[in-house]
Parts: sequence; structure tokens; C-alpha cells
Amino acid sequence: MYGISEIKLGKLIQVNGEPYAVIRADHHKMGRGGAVLKTKLRNLINGNVLEKTYQGNDKAEPAITEKRKASYLYRDEANAYFMDSESFEQFDLPLEQIGDKIKFMKDNTDVDVLHFKNNPVSIDLPIKMTFKVTTAPPGVRGNSAGNVSKVVIIETGQEISAPMFIEEGDLIKINTDTGEYVERA
Repeated sequence: MYGISEIKLGKLIQVNGEPYAVIRADHHKMGRGGAVLKTKLRNLINGNVLEKTYQGNDKAEPAITEKRKASYLYRDEANAYFMDSESFEQFDLPLEQIGDKIKFMKDNTDVDVLHFKNNPVSIDLPIKMTFKVTTAPPGVRGNSAGNVSKVVIIETGQEISAPMFIEEGDLIKINTDTGEYVERA
């Protein structure tokens, strides 16, 4: 069991039998009263956000999870399909459970799949991934004072803000957490 001093950003805890990730944890000390921990938790199964306050000797149960490697295969209107890298079993996750990460998933992308009670609940992409630019408007001459950018489209169909010198066919690295351009590949 975690005490309130152990509940920190990124920890996985269990609330009402479901796994939650701590996305905000603020400690407050009020006068003579005891310490209070205000948290914001994201459900790993359905993505719902919950605000919960812990006081004094409150405890949180750790979510027992396991990370396994898998390969992204394809998606349809409702689900994304994966293959476990060790057992070669195929499984699917609903797109709403994956969230914005689907924007950066191309065929055969290796991902880390988080399993809770032997069921896949969430995925983690590599922080930096390389993509091919499929559409890029031309840079306008004389429009280069300062840090100027333009919107380009990468091979997954996602629009990214990139520097003016990026052209169609270039390979660029994207930070999959923020969706921002990092560098040329």
C-alpha cells in the first residue's frame, strides 16, 4: 500500500478495482491540520479523469501491471489490432482507450502494452518516431524572419507544425508525447 507521500506523478494505483495513472499530485499543508494530497487520476481502461483527495493516513493500493512488447498491425473504425511479440497472439484495443496515440501509429510499430489483470489496457509509444512527410506547402521566400513554421502532413495523416525548410518526402522525427517536430531524420 502507498502512503500519501508515495503517491506521485506517474504512479499507477488502483481505485475501485480499476487501474489509474496519477497525472497530478499536489501536497497541501493547512495550519494546524494534517497534510492533504489532492490528485488527478486518469483511468487506464476508459480514459476518464477522477479527482481524489487523500488525508493523513489514507492509503492507495498499487495497480499490479505488466508491460509486454507488441507490434501494431492495423485498425478499423472502432479498434486497433496488435500482436504480442512473445506469444504471437493477436488482440485488440478500442480506439478511445488508445486516445491520441493512434495519430502516430503506423503499421508494424513496436509498442509497450500495459496489462492489468492479464488484460491489455493501454499502450506506450517510443518517445521519438520517424515519419515521412507526405504533403508540405512550399516555403515562401522572404518569410523567414524569426522562428517560422508551416503545417505539414505526415504518413499517418496527422498535421504537424514543422520548420520552413521541410519538404515533401523528407523524414522527420516527432515527439509522440507532445506531437511536436524534433529534428530531421
